[in-house]
Amino acid sequence: MCASQKLQSFDPFADASRGDHLLPTGTEDCIHIRIQQRNGRKTLTTVQGIADDYHKKKLVKAFKKKFACHGTVIEHPEYGEVIQLQGDQHKNTCQFLAETGLAKDDQLNEVSWALRAFGSLKLK
Repeated sequence: MCASQKLQSFDPFADASRGDHLLPTGTEDCIHIRIQQRNGRKTLTTVQGIADDYHKKKLVKAFKKKFACHGTVIEHPEYGEVIQLQGDQHKNTCQFLAETGLAKDDQLNEVSWALRAFGSLKLK
């Protein structure tokens, strides 16, 4: 019953940095995608945490063209530049960021229905 076993050490963080060289610099942090309830059935999708290497206005232009919605870039004192899109675009945004290689799936942090998370941000 008592057989000798060769115990091997296991390092859970050994492959943590594998594949990171394929991503642009600054995308190590999470990208937060939130849905904010406005009034009635109107919603607002906010995208925060995209690296500063990317031009946010060009991303908004691509989002608007692909999703057929309105969008803008808001400068928030605490969160930095935040992208706002009209409607519930969180699934489309996650899919777009993953397909274009701007973020890996594990970097996308989807928070559904963050009510008044960005209370001071209003779409003009």
